[in-house]
Amino acid sequence: MVRVLAVADEESASVQSSRVREQRPDVLVSAGDLSWDYLEQLAATFDVPAVLVPGNHDLRTGHGRPRGFVDGDGLVTEVAGLRIAGHGGCVRYNQGEHQYTQQEHERRAQRLIEAAGGPVDVLLTHAPPFGLGDEPDDPPHRGIEALHGVIEALRPRWHLHGHIHPHGFAKPDRQVGGTTVRNVIPWQVVDVEPRSIEREAV
Repeated sequence: MVRVLAVADEESASVQSSRVREQRPDVLVSAGDLSWDYLEQLAATFDVPAVLVPGNHDLRTGHGRPRGFVDGDGLVTEVAGLRIAGHGGCVRYNQGEHQYTQQEHERRAQRLIEAAGGPVDVLLTHAPPFGLGDEPDDPPHRGIEALHGVIEALRPRWHLHGHIHPHGFAKPDRQVGGTTVRNVIPWQVVDVEPRSIEREAV
């Protein structure tokens, strides 16, 4: 079992508490829209492999990335025995960074599926799928239609995302086949059984 600490959108002092450190996460992932200072503090605190995808308030990749993190946007990153597929950004609602039309997301999603070449353990995105924990009547927080196809093709055990702020109320998990979709704002610890264990058992 691989323990994943996932963060997104809202900074929280509690994520660096002794209670979280005692859980000894194996991987740190960010679903976007967090300051570099905050992410670098987390990377230094936990000293584990770290992967991020950008949110709609993050700078373009050309500006670099926080120390300790690799950019997983549009890629499949293998860390700590997990295959993590990344898809950053949200649905376009103005001319801001990391925003794409539904059609652009579809093209990006197809490239990710091709890059993966098979199932993954975790799908890490900034925004959720359309109709699954998004706010479809609010253009900035409308979900990504193409993510349904990604889930179907890559069959991740977990789909971890941010973007939809809970405003003090817990957001329930959603289930799509064998995939649990979870809003990780401000942070969540998730235990993931790598698919490599299945392959070794056969």
